[in-house]
Amino acid sequence: MTASYPNTRLRRTRASDWSRRLHRETTLSPADLIWPLFVTSGDGVEEPVTSLPGVSRWSVDGIVARAQEAIDLGIPMIALFPNTPPNKRSDDGAEAHNPDNLMCQAIKAIKDACGEEIGVLTDVALDPYTSHGQDGLLDDKGYVTNDDTVAVLVDQAINQAEAGADVIAPSDMMDGRIRAIRMALEMGGHHNVQIMSYAAKYASAFYGPFRDAVGSGGLLKGNKKSYQMDPANGDEALREVEFDIAEGADSVMVKPGLAYLDIIYRVKQRFNVPVFAYQVSGEYAMIEAAQTVGAGDRNALLMEKLIAFKRAGCSGMLTYHAPVAAKILGG
Repeated sequence: MTASYPNTRLRRTRASDWSRRLHRETTLSPADLIWPLFVTSGDGVEEPVTSLPGVSRWSVDGIVARAQEAIDLGIPMIALFPNTPPNKRSDDGAEAHNPDNLMCQAIKAIKDACGEEIGVLTDVALDPYTSHGQDGLLDDKGYVTNDDTVAVLVDQAINQAEAGADVIAPSDMMDGRIRAIRMALEMGGHHNVQIMSYAAKYASAFYGPFRDAVGSGGLLKGNKKSYQMDPANGDEALREVEFDIAEGADSVMVKPGLAYLDIIYRVKQRFNVPVFAYQVSGEYAMIEAAQTVGAGDRNALLMEKLIAFKRAGCSGMLTYHAPVAAKILGG
């Protein structure tokens, strides 16, 4: 195709608001959002997370109220993360298998109150339950073991599925865990429970506020570089995604989001499966900080980032700004 000025003026379609809306290639709606929420002990409890302004930990009754808020805003799914009390954390993360742990209490309460009006995504990893803050079991040298950890993650996933979880989201980055969890779900009769795999989860500097929220930050011994991905690697992410799809993942996630838009794009182009991004705690905190110091408008920054995820190929995004974005999108 040959185009030349002035026969072609690309600004013509940008000249008015109605025309910009009509020609928009990428659109957002509240249905693109997943709202991560933090569960804590007690009743009637709201604990603000200092490093995440505007985000709180909620007791189960508060989580149910947030789920209803999400329904009212048109948000189709919430994601749950527990802040396990210190006295229930252990080296082996045994509380993850307790059918009455915070995660399971919250799942059951949401399903009792809201039924199928909203989806519940649950995190599968041991860091909210271990006394050392790692996502798996440690050997005597402090190395996170793979196969022993996978066996424990399977039990954790089944515990959550039996509580009523709709989507199991393994965030641990152990090899082979998707196949093991999928087989266990099938054998347990949980045929319609989805797996959204954290397929390309990077060892990122943007996770700090999240670790504060689930209480693992001060406990973490060492780092997670032996299982989370090197930020310098892109081709490796495609291998991780390929394995997880073959093992039974229904959708995949890239985490963090903004710094890895190229990975999102490559995954979507290569595999054409549902791809999700996690706009992680550090990204959220930077937007809030920019608003606080007058470096940018929060709503404008947020919407530009979310549209970037969709443009790169995302089916949806996990973001702590979900209720804010839903209200903007709802007019």
